[in-house]
Amino acid sequence: MWRTLWIAVAVLLLDQATKQLALARLALHEPVALLPFLDLTLVYNKGAAFGFLSSASGWQNVFFIVVALIACGVILYLLRQTRDRLLAVALVLVLGGAIGNLVDRLIYGYVVDFVDVYYQNWHWPAFNVADSAITVGAILIALDAIGIGKSSQDTSQ
Repeated sequence: MWRTLWIAVAVLLLDQATKQLALARLALHEPVALLPFLDLTLVYNKGAAFGFLSSASGWQNVFFIVVALIACGVILYLLRQTRDRLLAVALVLVLGGAIGNLVDRLIYGYVVDFVDVYYQNWHWPAFNVADSAITVGAILIALDAIGIGKSSQDTSQ
């Protein structure tokens, strides 16, 4: 478990560093074009993925903090139980991302998002490094669950 935790620390540090740059260099809701399909646009997300519950009256921040703390505890427990390297990497990616967004909620009361991917007038919801790590981790967990990446001779699981 401890050999993979550095990944969570790296995700957390990269996430927080990029958010600090976004806060220092970007104006709220004013896009900066990078590519024909990619802008940097500072957004404060009071909700969860895709802005879920973002318009609630404020209770959602405490709710998401509690959910993140529980998730971190569950992930640490699962890390202690697994000997599967792919699953361990997936879990620490999710852990690093969860902690990154948790730090935002504790400090600001919202999550700082700034990556805006779009096609013409269609925009994917803005996201950040933590969200990317959580997404990659979740995909790896799903691949692990269906057996992709495991050799047929691996009977230790």
